[in-house]
Amino acid sequence: MEILLKPIVTEKLTDLGESLNRYGFIVEKTADKHQIKKAVEAMYDVTVTAVNTMRYGGKRKTRYTKAGVLAGKTNSFKKAIVTLVEGDKIDFYSNI
Repeated sequence: MEILLKPIVTEKLTDLGESLNRYGFIVEKTADKHQIKKAVEAMYDVTVTAVNTMRYGGKRKTRYTKAGVLAGKTNSFKKAIVTLVEGDKIDFYSNI
């Protein structure tokens, strides 16, 4: 089971990474903070001081088409904000 699904690269989290040394990831819904910490430390070779998690529920979406109203739902997911030790950095752009 893969714990870290993908990193979150937004303006807000990029600013947090530069100022407070925090980085965001979309993680597996069943993963706990200890598993997330071990996965980040193993993948990026950094030291994690804190992990904050939050769960997002899927939202209902509707759209109007020629065939009528189509209803659906977006996926739910879990997000983790990881704080690193002073001096450690994660570079998401090095693999591009």
